[in-house]
Amino acid sequence: MIDYRQTRPEKRAWGELFRTTGWNEEYSLDDGQLHGALEHSWYQVSAYDGERLVGYARVISDGILHALIVEVIVAPEYQGRGIGSHMVADVVERCLAANICDIQLFCARGQAGFYERHGFAARPGEAPGMQYAGTRDRSS
Repeated sequence: MIDYRQTRPEKRAWGELFRTTGWNEEYSLDDGQLHGALEHSWYQVSAYDGERLVGYARVISDGILHALIVEVIVAPEYQGRGIGSHMVADVVERCLAANICDIQLFCARGQAGFYERHGFAARPGEAPGMQYAGTRDRSS
């Protein structure tokens, strides 16, 4: 049985789960840096099978106008069991309960259908929103 907790996962467990996505190939962050990114999350939910972290979702928000779901991760061998759906429903419900005006998310390539089933829609091409495309020197 999966246990859901509104807590930040332990550093090493979070690093291991995050690396299953392949995203850290671009970021090249260590477990401490990855864990530090979670410190100021507005809301988060962790999914455990026993003591093993198997899923995590978090929201960054100002608590009034905007909320951004930035990670929904389920360990590959646990996908298809409803864990991601449970976590998305949890974070959306928390945003709605706070009367946040605008709930957005980052969607991994190929996952739009999953989020559409949970009430999200792609932003139209003429909608506002951009992403910084420059380079960053992470060595300093």
